[in-house]
Amino acid sequence: MKIFIVEDDDLIRRNLELLLGGERDVEVVGSAATAQAALIALSDSTAEIVLSDIGLPAQSGVDLIAALKQRRPDLEVMAYTVFEDRETVFAALKAGATSYVLKGATPRELIEALHSLNAGGAPMSPKIARAVIQEFQSRPTANHDLLSRRETEVLSFVEQGLSYKEIAANLHLSPHTVHSHIKKIYEKLQASGKHDALEKARRKGLI
Repeated sequence: MKIFIVEDDDLIRRNLELLLGGERDVEVVGSAATAQAALIALSDSTAEIVLSDIGLPAQSGVDLIAALKQRRPDLEVMAYTVFEDRETVFAALKAGATSYVLKGATPRELIEALHSLNAGGAPMSPKIARAVIQEFQSRPTANHDLLSRRETEVLSFVEQGLSYKEIAANLHLSPHTVHSHIKKIYEKLQASGKHDALEKARRKGLI
């Protein structure tokens, strides 16, 4: 199992190198303190797994993961971080991380998670796994009949940031008609405004 480590804290990075390098079936093939250095080093690396922090300087670990998966889709990436908020977790997973382990994990838990990842699993710290499950359980079943086809089109343009006039031009409607559609959308979604409407529509699977 060939691992590349990305960690900006020198002490943590050295400890990880010692910990993983001491495993009989693990080879640490390199390390970096920044996303930029990691991208350069991994361009011709034999690494199979990247163990990456998220809170990196200049360029975040999420950006690094996305760049790595675009360049080398075969790479497995484990996010190894202190961040456990919903936004960071889902951003990392969406970027391409297959595993998400918190830094509070014991050395043995980290090593077992890496073995699981290498074997085709998607290991996550219990707290993260529960958050992922709760996220999906909390999503209401999509009700595609809640909005009309035209209302869905209008809301899609709203999501893109278009003004009423721009939406009207795209749909060959008057700005007044667009305003009426948006008013009905807010009523149907029981939304207080644009951002609330977009969030509720996403959660319902409407856009």
